[in-house]
Amino acid sequence: MRSVARLQAIASWLESRTGLGAVIAVPMAHRVPRNTASWAYVFGSATLILFAMQIATGICLALVYVPSPDQAYDSLEYLNYQAALGWYLRAVHFWGSNAMVLVMTLHMIQVFLWGAHKYPRELTWVAGCLLFLCTLGMAFTGQILRWDQDAYWGLGIGASIASRVPYLGSAVVQTLLGGPIIAGRTLSRFFTLHVFVIPGVLIGLVGLHLWLVLRLGINEWPMPGRLVDRETYRRRYEAQVEEDGVPFFPDAARKDMVGMGVVVLVVLLCAAVFGPDGPRGVPNPTIIDTAPKPDFYFLALYALFALIPPWIEEAVLLVGPVVAIGLLFAVPFLAGTGEKNWKRRPMAVLGLLLIVLTVVTLAGLGVIVPWSPVMDAWTGLPTPTRFLTGRTPLELQGALVLQNKQCRNCHALGGEGGQRGPALDDVATRQTQDQLIRQVLQGGGNMPAYGKNLTPAEVTAVVAFMQTLRPPNQAAARTAAEPATPGR
Repeated sequence: MRSVARLQAIASWLESRTGLGAVIAVPMAHRVPRNTASWAYVFGSATLILFAMQIATGICLALVYVPSPDQAYDSLEYLNYQAALGWYLRAVHFWGSNAMVLVMTLHMIQVFLWGAHKYPRELTWVAGCLLFLCTLGMAFTGQILRWDQDAYWGLGIGASIASRVPYLGSAVVQTLLGGPIIAGRTLSRFFTLHVFVIPGVLIGLVGLHLWLVLRLGINEWPMPGRLVDRETYRRRYEAQVEEDGVPFFPDAARKDMVGMGVVVLVVLLCAAVFGPDGPRGVPNPTIIDTAPKPDFYFLALYALFALIPPWIEEAVLLVGPVVAIGLLFAVPFLAGTGEKNWKRRPMAVLGLLLIVLTVVTLAGLGVIVPWSPVMDAWTGLPTPTRFLTGRTPLELQGALVLQNKQCRNCHALGGEGGQRGPALDDVATRQTQDQLIRQVLQGGGNMPAYGKNLTPAEVTAVVAFMQTLRPPNQAAARTAAEPATPGR
């Protein structure tokens, strides 16, 4: 009894100084329609507990993860194979991310089918859509932090897509990558987004979403024939809650707590059985024969871009997401009143079924379809015309090799391209033919060896092209034993 009395005294002391109990009592005592204490309403709380799990496991991972290009991969390997239960921590974070996207998707489907997006809850839907997009952003940035082959080339594809934005493409890529190429600043930016920026926005949006739910009430069970009318709905809803409502805790919260417990157990079980995802291979820009696969929530987009003809790819990339997101936000404003019950909204149900079937089918195809995306806008900047005029067929073939093998990712030509390696405009004045061949085959300095990635014919062609890269009035490089040739 003395222990209980002491705990009560401590609780009373804390309450008198913080008032937290009164704050918590508001949502706990919040009255909801009796028929909303249903299993169909547990998805929101399940998403919230998964977000809390992601924050907890993310903090633990951040204590070990090193956001540096030369140590990020090794830190994940350390977690997988050396740190005590490090593999399980990574697995819980990975499967928690997948579960959060899946459960939030189910929550949005349930909200739409039950008509909870209608008046007066339009802003609640908008806040939920923002939460969904931020969750996808968290998932994408988390995939980049694995810093493996999939992450490197997946980011390259993303940068290629971003660079096609009219007028702003170059600026968007510079902002995304922290420069013209994927490098150390790129990883730092994605680490900052994943650990600080997006979680901060998510926490704010969660607070706003919960406030709107408390302010406007939890949606009632959608009874057939009970229409939403802007003039009378609020009065009818408040009268229903007053007459037949129950406090959220413990009546409605029981099922929420069971739902939260189930999703947490499923995540823990998947983590134990399937383990973490990756990393799969040290990121290597010289290995261009790669097919990066996204996580399941982006598989549908992956398959779509693999299957559509190339001539329409750019329009779909730039216009499709804008239209889809715009329609998602416009749902409560296009259909904000009228019938809520899904049985009396056949067009809405049919449209939702078509979307779900399309996404699921594309996601299934995304596991097997190959995709060779157009990546010119990222590392294949057009070769300036002045470097191609008057060139022999062999030299033009070398220009194609330079273009197709992503050399512009690291080397500038004509003032455009990467800055990791030296500019190629005057490379013929610095290195002889033999030196160029040796540099391409064996690498050196910051340049990796391409001997295993280029055929002898490709090496001959690209070196022939590079031997033409010099100012018109400047002689080509030569060895000390080689006499200068006029005009060379």
